[in-house]
Amino acid sequence: MSKSSPAPEPEYNEMGIDISRRNAEPRPLTDAERERLEEFIDSIHYSSRYNDSEYEYRHVQLPKAMLKAIPKDYHDSSKGTLKLLWEDEWRGMGITQSLGWEHYEVHEPEPHILLFKRPLNYQPPAQ
Repeated sequence: MSKSSPAPEPEYNEMGIDISRRNAEPRPLTDAERERLEEFIDSIHYSSRYNDSEYEYRHVQLPKAMLKAIPKDYHDSSKGTLKLLWEDEWRGMGITQSLGWEHYEVHEPEPHILLFKRPLNYQPPAQ
């Protein structure tokens, strides 16, 4: 009986996001992978924004069929969900949002729902 390797130790960034749940570095989609996802882009649903005293939040609902077209190395097989995605990864999949949003969680009972947050009153860096 083989043992599965232990989960990596959590490693949190300045927004409290466990970056050990991401790929070690962003993995861009290939042209063929991007092409497979294109048919779903117009069906992505964006929630209204909501907030607490520190962050602004929103969730993004992907079409369920889109999950099957997303590359396997974007998935966390131990949880049955997507990994936490780098901005380059979620933008490459066709998710469009203004600057500053971080993918911080996946709603495990509904793995096609991605949770995002950014600091309240976020201002993009000056060019």
